[in-house]
Amino acid sequence: MTVQLLTPDGMFQPVPYHHVAVGTGSRHVHVAGQIARDADGNPVATGDLTGQIVQALRNTARGLAGAGATFADVVRLRFFVTHWQPELYDAFVAGIDQVADEIGLPRPLPPLSAIGVDYLFEPDVLVEVEAYAVLD
Repeated sequence: MTVQLLTPDGMFQPVPYHHVAVGTGSRHVHVAGQIARDADGNPVATGDLTGQIVQALRNTARGLAGAGATFADVVRLRFFVTHWQPELYDAFVAGIDQVADEIGLPRPLPPLSAIGVDYLFEPDVLVEVEAYAVLD
């Protein structure tokens, strides 16, 4: 199987991994590690779960686009959220709602998981997004 690894322009660099992997055959696109950072690696929306979800989903959209995919091709989303508790649900959904039209998130959303974790990449990171898409 041929695998193409890439980090499209406009995504946070440098990091010790590629943001996107494309496997050919039945093309599967995996975008992982998307957090609230701009293209220069600067934190976005520090302390704001809603704002961090917006930025992380924008970064996910850039990764999908770099591989020729959109959220219409996504078969699964995964969110890791620090210190998850039910009281965070409204802020979580607000982030998705705020950016959905801009990035073309289908409604209803693709299957997704929201997984509570103690800690992510750095102390200011509240959410991390992964997307799995299939092309062809």
